[in-house]
Amino acid sequence: MSREETLKTLCDVGIVPVVRAKSADVLVDLAQALIAGGVPVAEVTLTVPGAIDGIRKLVAMFGKDLLVGVGSVTRVEQVEEAVAAGAEFVVGPVLIPEVIAAARKCGKVVVPGALTPTEAFQAHTLGADIVKIFPASVGGPAYFKAILAPMPFLRLMPTGGVDLDTAGAFIRAGAVTLGAGTSLVDNVAIQKGDWAAITRLARQFREEVKKARAKA
Repeated sequence: MSREETLKTLCDVGIVPVVRAKSADVLVDLAQALIAGGVPVAEVTLTVPGAIDGIRKLVAMFGKDLLVGVGSVTRVEQVEEAVAAGAEFVVGPVLIPEVIAAARKCGKVVVPGALTPTEAFQAHTLGADIVKIFPASVGGPAYFKAILAPMPFLRLMPTGGVDLDTAGAFIRAGAVTLGAGTSLVDNVAIQKGDWAAITRLARQFREEVKKARAKA
């Protein structure tokens, strides 16, 4: 998939499930549940044991039916390993210029983390496709709106503090997509193997995004 196609999918779907499972063994079932709920995207964080092998397995099993990325990236070698395994986008918790450069060199979408307006602008100038505002709970949707007022060219994604109650507000404030962690990838549901619950949550998030975009 081209970088442009990946970016379009991330923005069109509007939700990036942030996977921090305790085992890579659940990734296939989780991915199926997300796809069934209309969210064919998964950011597999490097905090998942065996994350790289898990990414490789998801790509092999689902192909173009699932857009797979890697999260919690802080080092260049992690970018290279994940991309070799098939990751199409790279997400980091903080702003690391070398990580941005490595992802761009590999031709992949890169989403570094930032918090302040200065960091967000710096990420953009370094080549970030989307800037992850993390933790978004610190300022909420009003903070998003304030950042975008003087810099409407930024593509922002909130992560941390995104749930069904805040999803619509973040979209209306200008977020191009949402990073949703345990509010979507529910740990209790995963432990129980309640994949139907994950599917329901995915559908609910998609509906919130659609409603907010219709009003924007």
